[in-house]
Amino acid sequence: MITRRSVLGSTAAALGAAALPLPATASAPGDFVARKGKGLLFGGKPYRFAGSNMWYAAWLGADAPWGNRDRLRRELDTLAGIGVRNLRIAASAEDSPLKNSVKPAFRTRGNAWNPALVDGLAYALAEMGKRDIKAVLYLTNFWEWSGGMMTYLSWVNGGKYLDMNDPAHPWPEFPDMTAQFYANSEAVGLFHDYVRATVKRHAGDPTIMAWQLANEPRPGGSPKSAEPFLAAYNGWIQSTAKLIKSLSPRHLVSTGSEGLKGSIERADVYKAAHAFPEIDYLTAHIWPLNWGWVDARNIAGTNDASFAKVREYIAQHIALATEIGKPLVIEEFGYPRDGGGYDPESATSFKDGYYKLIYDAVEANPGIIAGSNFWAWNGEGRPVHGDHRFKPGDTAWLGDPPHEPQGWYGVFDSDASTRAVVAAHAKALAPV
Repeated sequence: MITRRSVLGSTAAALGAAALPLPATASAPGDFVARKGKGLLFGGKPYRFAGSNMWYAAWLGADAPWGNRDRLRRELDTLAGIGVRNLRIAASAEDSPLKNSVKPAFRTRGNAWNPALVDGLAYALAEMGKRDIKAVLYLTNFWEWSGGMMTYLSWVNGGKYLDMNDPAHPWPEFPDMTAQFYANSEAVGLFHDYVRATVKRHAGDPTIMAWQLANEPRPGGSPKSAEPFLAAYNGWIQSTAKLIKSLSPRHLVSTGSEGLKGSIERADVYKAAHAFPEIDYLTAHIWPLNWGWVDARNIAGTNDASFAKVREYIAQHIALATEIGKPLVIEEFGYPRDGGGYDPESATSFKDGYYKLIYDAVEANPGIIAGSNFWAWNGEGRPVHGDHRFKPGDTAWLGDPPHEPQGWYGVFDSDASTRAVVAAHAKALAPV
């Protein structure tokens, strides 16, 4: 496999941050998704969408041995065919010592970005634009699988870091240490350098609906550790959002928050993070299995109670969005396959029911929920190894990131019933 180091090669110095920005393309104001009160507009009309997550789009779009542009075009054709009009994808990955962090990455500590991934992102956006698919791009990650905030910290603290799920450092040690990022001006400065280069490069692209500060930023894992970082956390949110707006005022900005689960279960923390005028809409992620609401070994026996908690969680965030006066997007949600398996052959009856639950809530609340992005599109990707683990050098690229079992939550192109559920919802949201 060609690594980040070998991809950069002798061209690295020529691709510094100063070289990244390209002239903004001319676009009419109506080409950009905009916010008005508690709704989103596109072309002056309400914009509501059925979307997906496809974090790996830039990797597929790279003109490199680990890329696959033919597959990317096929995947986008399939998604457009079932009505998916919005994709949430990674616009960053930090070259990292962390276990399970994806490689190649977009950047190292220096200002030489990986040209293959920079171009891969641009290619993916261009192909999405041809199919009228909008993009939400997140600019770093709270979690380890794309390097993220812990990697930024390791670059400025002498190389110290923790691995997620390290038995020697159990939960919540990883998120508690990661939260130090917000208060570290040097680490945030490196991040902002990347934000400037990346946002400037794409400032004129109407394919982009929104820039997202990070994937699932949170002030910490435990309330005791998070509370001292709340001021720094909120300061990072507003300063980064202001920076993006100064570079690309026509694009929306969102946090990428999980919601209350990523806000130490406190409404005041969530509201403060989303009340800044530079933040255009609220986000929520819903993970019943990860949160212990459903048992993968006994889905039938725990499904009803799980669905009740999901309905409550959605209702809480509708109330918060209504109070703040901004739209809500349910931008991550996943459920196990029947029996808890990972293979495409496993049935998806409970998963399909979960998608319907989310979609019913979206359809029933047109004045506040703008759309949703299921997690995630596997498409043609298939687990390569019998243990369903991602290994360095793999190029199958599934919606399940490198730290997770491949096939855990993703939707395969062979999942006919799930695709039908998505298509029916997309049709229900389609403009008349």
